Amino acid sequence: MGLGIKENVCEHIVNKQIRDLQAAAIGIMPHRRILSLWFPRLGAERVIRMERGLFDAPLAVLRDTGQMQVISSLNALAEAEGLTLGQPLRDAQAMCPRLVTRLLNVQAEAAFLKVLRRWAEKFSPWVAEAVPDALVIDLTGCAHLYGGEEGLLAQVAQDCDKLELTVRAGIADTLGAAWALARFANQPGMAHRSGDDIDQEARATRSRAVKRRHWTRGGSPPPAPLRGGGVGRIAAPGKTHGALADLPVAALRLEVDTQAELARLGLRRVGDLMGQPRAGLARRFGKSLVLRLDQALGSVPEPVSPAAVAPRYSVRMTLPEPIGLNDDVCAAIERLLPPLCKRLRKDGKGARVVRLHVYRVDQAMQCVEVGLARVSDDPERILALMRMKLEEIEAGFGIDVLRIEATWVETLNQRHMAGHLEAGQAAARRLNDAHAIDDLVGRIGARIGLEQITRRHPGKSHLPEKGAQALYVAWSEAWKEDWPQLAMERPLLLWPPEPVTAVEPGKMPRQFRWSGRDLVSTGAIGPERIAPEWWLDAPEWRSGVRDYWQVMCSNGEKLWLYYAHGATMSPGWFCQGRFA
Repeated sequence: MGLGIKENVCEHIVNKQIRDLQAAAIGIMPHRRILSLWFPRLGAERVIRMERGLFDAPLAVLRDTGQMQVISSLNALAEAEGLTLGQPLRDAQAMCPRLVTRLLNVQAEAAFLKVLRRWAEKFSPWVAEAVPDALVIDLTGCAHLYGGEEGLLAQVAQDCDKLELTVRAGIADTLGAAWALARFANQPGMAHRSGDDIDQEARATRSRAVKRRHWTRGGSPPPAPLRGGGVGRIAAPGKTHGALADLPVAALRLEVDTQAELARLGLRRVGDLMGQPRAGLARRFGKSLVLRLDQALGSVPEPVSPAAVAPRYSVRMTLPEPIGLNDDVCAAIERLLPPLCKRLRKDGKGARVVRLHVYRVDQAMQCVEVGLARVSDDPERILALMRMKLEEIEAGFGIDVLRIEATWVETLNQRHMAGHLEAGQAAARRLNDAHAIDDLVGRIGARIGLEQITRRHPGKSHLPEKGAQALYVAWSEAWKEDWPQLAMERPLLLWPPEPVTAVEPGKMPRQFRWSGRDLVSTGAIGPERIAPEWWLDAPEWRSGVRDYWQVMCSNGEKLWLYYAHGATMSPGWFCQGRFA
């Protein structure tokens, strides 16, 4: 008996799978459902999460436009004071003297939105970011997991209440319709008001408005077919036209100038545009208006494109007993690095910066970071640098968890040797020499920082100040060509030009005074004439053409002097460098 029941259940499951495959083959698929989540106070609420003392104060996040500071985000208390987005700071402070302000941090808000995207993946794996303050989720086939779309919105409201975030949501068949419902259908009375509503007219015109009370002649429209409540509105499947008809034209994501032009012509609602000929709208307002309208209504597809999840290269070890000795930590790192480098090597990547996190039994965490002069997937090279950082770790009462992460990863171009045996051995020697230099730079950089190690490259200018440029060794290749030949030798030590007092300004002086000292010239080589770059206005070169001389002094010094002929400034002698 039990066997027969099991066979019937299996047969039912197989038949259901066959029916689903047949339905998919003939194109019978469920309605596409899109959820739009809008966080209207994202910037202000992110700051409040960082500074809990601002919870009971009106807060405004400011954006610098170059001419003034305007409000880009407000919390609820600031909105209650009558402040609005885009309002200048001075006007806002005049209306609310106790206003607390913070500057906009675009990178921090973008990172916060990425965290919210990971939270939203609990509802559907198809989540996209609509910067700067919204998420778009493709809910097709997922809403039943939360008891339907109303239950899903209730879960969104519950989660955002725990996160202390303000959210507005909209669910519809298209991305544009969901975007519009999230921003405009939640406004009080929006679905019942229009630009021609009798309640918005002057008293002198209300008597004439009785003749056109019907909504087809500009009166109040009937309620939109929307469900849901609280944080969101839901347009039933196939009811996108009715859900959008009563919303303002701003719900179509139009430019401000286009909205103003439509309002001037009396086209204030989306329903006013639905009955208009597409060709006429495109000629008058451009193709963007027709495109946005068709996208909202579903005539033009608008897919949800989620951002690709960046791979994370990290390994973790949980210890059965806490450790505290450097040798034990080094042994744990030695076991963690090979699997990490194996993952990097599999993807053709190399680590540039590696970070070690140590978690102590007292719930404290400490991290150390090492940078490599050359990207690498060799665990021995990384281990040698990490050993130098172990002295910075304080074990406290013991370390029970270690985690290593490659925070900066680059594509690693593998080198393959080819040719005769001798050529291969020579290439291997050169490769070992390059690795030795890179390891040396990495060890020095672990002590003083990679930004402190530079190399010289020739510059693309004939001016002495621009004849060479300093590049970071860790992020640049060595100059492999011959150094450009110059007419005369350049000094190793250069400084800004310093005035020289000479008896004969126009000729090479035998005696001169520089830096508070009287010097005597025993010989000179030159002159080398250098003209300024006429296409650039350099203030230090406004003295015009210079004649440079290598001057040997009686005290053994070899200075680099020049005579400025004076284009827009007075001529004279200057000292700019010293030879070794």
